[in-house]
Amino acid sequence: MNNLDKIKKLRELTSLGVLECKKALQESKGDFDTALGLLKKRGIEITEKKKGRKTAQGLIDSYIHFGGNLGVLVEVNCETDFVAKTDVFKSFVRDLAIHIAACSPEYISKDDIPEEKLRNISDIKEYTKEHCLMEQLFVKDNSKTVGDCLREVISKTGENIVIKRFARFSLEDAL
Repeated sequence: MNNLDKIKKLRELTSLGVLECKKALQESKGDFDTALGLLKKRGIEITEKKKGRKTAQGLIDSYIHFGGNLGVLVEVNCETDFVAKTDVFKSFVRDLAIHIAACSPEYISKDDIPEEKLRNISDIKEYTKEHCLMEQLFVKDNSKTVGDCLREVISKTGENIVIKRFARFSLEDAL
């Protein structure tokens, strides 16, 4: 694979600009995996820098499973209505609703778990993987977590994005 193909592949995987991908390849001396690692690290750094930004726009979406016995409402916020209207953002919110329907998370992150509940859990790491949305393997790509997917969307849009809240309704839960 030549450098041009590597840059193209890096862009496809990260949605970052040509110059950013080229720079990562130069820093990694042409090693694709190292360049991808560098870009992911930069994506995490970008996400951390954007965390404090106000997210007053966004989208509320729903998913009703075939047969109408399961439904989800999810609110995801971003900084501008421009980003809220993009296909990348709308697709992420829709996929997130489907994920919540399929995986039944109880909390968005570990920080949302009540302190008294944490005291009674023997394996906190395993519990958070199962019950916290951000730690669950993403239903559409189980090679990454929901948190990883969120960071990718932040990298693609250039804005802070926050999963604000969700509700999952199931007729089975009512019985």
